[in-house]
Amino acid sequence: MTSTIALIGKSGSGKTTIAKAFLNLIKKNFPNSSILLVDNDLSLELSESFGIKTRNTIYGIKSGKHEYKTGIPEGMSKQEFIEWALEDIIVEIDDNVDMIASWFVTPKDCKCISTNLMRESLSKLIDRYDFVIFDCEFDLKYLNLLVDYPINEAIIVSPCNESEIVLSSKIADFSKKYATEGQLRILLNKVKKEKMSSVMDLLNTLELDLLGMIDEYDEIDYDVIANKLEALYPRMNLPQIEMN
Repeated sequence: MTSTIALIGKSGSGKTTIAKAFLNLIKKNFPNSSILLVDNDLSLELSESFGIKTRNTIYGIKSGKHEYKTGIPEGMSKQEFIEWALEDIIVEIDDNVDMIASWFVTPKDCKCISTNLMRESLSKLIDRYDFVIFDCEFDLKYLNLLVDYPINEAIIVSPCNESEIVLSSKIADFSKKYATEGQLRILLNKVKKEKMSSVMDLLNTLELDLLGMIDEYDEIDYDVIANKLEALYPRMNLPQIEMN
């Protein structure tokens, strides 16, 4: 069964950093598991963080602008073509880790037949992996437009200040209809301890479920952040880590 993590929040909140830290955490504790990274952010920052200048996207398939690595096989149905095309744009990060980028997504009421076929094909693709990490746009709606797939952990990544937390409350409201009840939580990023009293009061007032906090660091160290996430992991609705 596939376990899914969706990271949402405003641009610049640190979603991509947290996505890569989750990747390190999963690789460390589930070394034989297959992992798919889905870059669902319009900025394609996750792809670029791996040094990948993404030109081939799910939107490129839909729009007919994708340049395929090989000639298109003949005699395929539309469903078979889309599944074949998705394979063409998957990027292998390492032996057990792949990545795919969506870029622009179309509304569900789009009359294009490929929209529903694409959603079905993406669900089948996700089913093949043990873990899927979605680096998303602002809220869960944008991800839901791409694919309607159960999310085990929906995490709002928010800088640790009052205005950003108020915005995160709005993101939570926008996302509730797409998340399983009790699995939409906030992860405070770039935390400075001296501000925590007023922040905690605001979290309580807004009734936001705090998953945990990531300190502010002068330099990003994904392993350090992964260790912070590992301490929070027992609270997550994900396969639990076996302690030695």
